[in-house]
Amino acid sequence: MSTTTIRIDDELKARLAAVAQQTGKTPHALILETLTDAVERAETDAALHRLADARWAALKRSGESVSWNDAKAYLQSRAAGKAVLKPKARVPAR
Repeated sequence: MSTTTIRIDDELKARLAAVAQQTGKTPHALILETLTDAVERAETDAALHRLADARWAALKRSGESVSWNDAKAYLQSRAAGKAVLKPKARVPAR
């Protein structure tokens, strides 16, 4: 494991120490947990953006989509525990 030095102001250091004490962790453990959470969140966001970009490209390429009303009805039925078929994607009428 390597060492990284960060500079934080005294106020943030005091807040960090207080939160660490409240949660029963060392400041070091709290910093590692916080950094891990931030990195994982950034990676998840990046993956979501890549997926959205790919789906947007597919939509533009095919022109097919599911209407909001069909998607909403499907999701409401699924949330209610009903077994329903997925709505079919189609090119919207202009």
